[in-house]
Amino acid sequence: MSFTNSGPHGILALLFCLGSLCTTAQENLTSFWQSSAAVNYKVTKTYSHNFSLQNRNFIFNNEDLQLKVRQLDIGHFSNLSLQENQSVALGVLYRVREVFDGGGNELRFTQQYNLKHQAFVVRYGHRLRVQQRITRIRTTHRFRYRFSLDFPLQGEQLDIGEAYFVGNVEQLLSAAQQQKPQHDTRFTFQLGWQLTNKTKIQLGTEYRLEDYGQQLEHVLFLLSSIHLSL
Repeated sequence: MSFTNSGPHGILALLFCLGSLCTTAQENLTSFWQSSAAVNYKVTKTYSHNFSLQNRNFIFNNEDLQLKVRQLDIGHFSNLSLQENQSVALGVLYRVREVFDGGGNELRFTQQYNLKHQAFVVRYGHRLRVQQRITRIRTTHRFRYRFSLDFPLQGEQLDIGEAYFVGNVEQLLSAAQQQKPQHDTRFTFQLGWQLTNKTKIQLGTEYRLEDYGQQLEHVLFLLSSIHLSL
């Protein structure tokens, strides 16, 4: 499987053009720029830690262009491999929002099961998550399923300096006392680059259809991230 040298740039341009079209087409659309940094630390062959720091900023809100911090997330996952292609994980995240836009801070717990398999150069993944989102006013339970795929854009394996593609679709169900269930769908497309043996960067976009069973909202994210392995 191979792409021309302009392939990654063409895909990235297409993704951002789609994002621009969504922004101009939807009156009830909110847009964010979300940047993150993650560090993976392998303790043993089967057990590892992941630490992350994530920042979310408004770009487009209430039909106004703006650049304003919305929240800061600090997270940790403990991952245990069951087999070569299966793993389970427990996570905790603290979201700081009150000091930025007056929203409530949040404590989140996550239980996760992950299954991966590979066909030729394409790797497929299935992820199940159960989460408890705890704020001052309520606890929300979320149930999530994500299907993902990734593959190198040059050759049959990813080498240093080469690019890769990551795409996924995710379904979410949120439930809380005295609240109607909320259904969300998320589509994510990203391009990544293997800078070194231990460093990757990714750029892309995510489009969310939130609460489409009741009052549909459109949310667009521009994503940037760096991933380090120790």
